[in-house]
Amino acid sequence: MMTSPTTDTGSALEWFKSSYSTADGPECVEVAFAPETIHIRDSKHTQGPRLAVSTPHWAAFVSYAAGH
Repeated sequence: MMTSPTTDTGSALEWFKSSYSTADGPECVEVAFAPETIHIRDSKHTQGPRLAVSTPHWAAFVSYAAGH
């Protein structure tokens, strides 16, 4: 059985769809913010694999992606 990740306080994660994702597009990414981690998943497969990265690593990724 797969359980849903929670924040450090035990509350359920609140997922947000990428502003670049569209209803008819094949690439849909959702993120959820917790105090010390960022969770990433495919919105078409919400029960599938997920990534969790630290907030400093997420900030570095976003900074890099914005520059390219």
